[in-house]
Amino acid sequence: MVGSKMAAAASIRERQTVALKRMLNFNVPHVKNSTGEPVWKVLIYDRFGQDIISPLLSVKELRDMGITLHLLLHSDRDPIPDVPAVYFVMPTEENIDRMCQDLRNQLYESYYLNFISAISRSKLEDIANAALAASAVTQVAKVFDQYLNFITLEDDMFVLCNQNKELVSYRAINRPDITDTEMETVMDTIVDSLFCFFVTLGAVPIIRCSRGTAAEMVAVKLDKKLRENLRDARNSLFTGDPLGTGQFSFQRPLLVLVDRNIDLATPLHHTWTYQALVHDVLDFHLNRVNLEESAGVENSPAGARPKRKNKKSYDLTPVDKFWQKHKGSPFPEVAESVQQELESYRAQEDEVKRLKSIMGLEGEDEGAISMLSDNTAKLTSAVSSLPELLEKKRLIDLHTNVATAVLEHIKARKLDVYFEYEEKIMSKTTLDKSLLDVISDPDAGTPEDKMRLFLIYYISAQQAPSEADLEQYKKALTDAGCSLSPLQYIKQWKAFAKMASTPASYGSTTTKPMGLLSRVMNTGSQFVMEGVKNLVLKQQNLPVTRILDNLMEMKSNPETDDYRYFDPKMLRSNDSSVPRNKNPFHEAIVFVVGGGNYIEYQNLVDYIKAKQGKHILYGCSELFNATQFIKQLSQLGQK
Repeated sequence: MVGSKMAAAASIRERQTVALKRMLNFNVPHVKNSTGEPVWKVLIYDRFGQDIISPLLSVKELRDMGITLHLLLHSDRDPIPDVPAVYFVMPTEENIDRMCQDLRNQLYESYYLNFISAISRSKLEDIANAALAASAVTQVAKVFDQYLNFITLEDDMFVLCNQNKELVSYRAINRPDITDTEMETVMDTIVDSLFCFFVTLGAVPIIRCSRGTAAEMVAVKLDKKLRENLRDARNSLFTGDPLGTGQFSFQRPLLVLVDRNIDLATPLHHTWTYQALVHDVLDFHLNRVNLEESAGVENSPAGARPKRKNKKSYDLTPVDKFWQKHKGSPFPEVAESVQQELESYRAQEDEVKRLKSIMGLEGEDEGAISMLSDNTAKLTSAVSSLPELLEKKRLIDLHTNVATAVLEHIKARKLDVYFEYEEKIMSKTTLDKSLLDVISDPDAGTPEDKMRLFLIYYISAQQAPSEADLEQYKKALTDAGCSLSPLQYIKQWKAFAKMASTPASYGSTTTKPMGLLSRVMNTGSQFVMEGVKNLVLKQQNLPVTRILDNLMEMKSNPETDDYRYFDPKMLRSNDSSVPRNKNPFHEAIVFVVGGGNYIEYQNLVDYIKAKQGKHILYGCSELFNATQFIKQLSQLGQK
């Protein structure tokens, strides 16, 4: 990973995509038949496989690779006897039973069995026995462990799972009544995915983690699993260059394992950047946003009634240039950029129309002819840029719809006010309005918005409010329609955290309001931002970013000085917090045990921009927005 070589060679997104494409080509690079066409085949996956593939490969890309059908393993499938089938599933009991049934029913011409995670010896024997019984041994062409048990959402971001996320959720890890065996299962699930991630990355990390947390349990198990694999000379997954990129690192990456409990305020925080807002207020998961658009009123014989709501889905992917450029921008900037894109598109469209009318020139005088030949060249170039123009139009429509939906939430719930107020609380700035006033304001936000605000105040306060004050807040929250269960849990958590350590601090800068948006205010704008504050973000490092900065740059800091240090490549695991490596790292992976969010991800992205030739990846056991997180806190508070 010399400088940016590794990142340029392959982001984790590219590496996982290459591995999937190789799998769909029967685990060899490029298979074509004699005519140069791809070999036609069917893809059979379970829900886990579907979640891994969907953010990376579009239906068109699958078709280009010869996948004519993709079906869920447990759906009713008809036999297609002359076609090979590529399976991509978890090695679970029920999946294996179903695959054995497929063999008995002779559904396909041949079977390429790919397991998302390593399959055990005994389950392999089950498949072998089923193949023997069905006389299908020759049809089982290949069996592969793919080590792809994680979901990549961005070049530099991954999550462990989407399907069974309650199994590794914050709530699962922090349940007071969790048994040791249940905790082992949760940890093993997380470690299995992290192991797959490092196999795909093709690197053995140096691991740092805080003590006495779930992150430490993950570190101990991951260190052991990597160690065992490295000791097994014949089967080690880390020898050589797994993806043949020819880019092998001289310096190993740093893996920083942090526990969600070090910072509970950030996941509750109202946000101001585009991607984080989309995740906070809309239905957005695995890079797809689902919108409900009300379609106005229809007049039927029975009188006027609202039309049915249209549901629309949009994929927000790296191919979308606008999204790539603006997903980390403050929302008012996004609104302004959509507007500018629209204006430049209209200008191009008008130019094409103008040329068309000129082309209908009558008369044969010299001027007209030279003008015609001039414009022919222009028109040719205009026509050749039409596909590009149409794609531009599609993206403008997409972002107009998504941004409008976000704007409706901002206005209806005064999210700009919440964002600004919380920033002030977190950075210990003086507040211009009392917290009780905000909670009691019937026009500001939903009960959940009010609860989020209060929890942030409660978590960030150096001094807990007095009992009398707390009662007053509780009454205001209850009057506003809030359930107090999340607060019950946070109270216990805070009492416990106090014994453990000091609360995380959030830096001391704050956002600056910047007058009203002048440019977006122009009439005819799609986004009337009247009444919405134009807040400019000031860069400050969140707790997770600060921890990473300390460990990546080898800074001494009380916050991270006693972090444990593991090096799976050392013969003996010597437990120490004394790092052997004294040089700053170029590559790091931050992984949050107990769930992450786009606010933290964006904060890390902004932090690393200033660091020449350094790269970081952000990962988390699950990706939740504040609504989902509050729900988990609520369930914990009811215990």
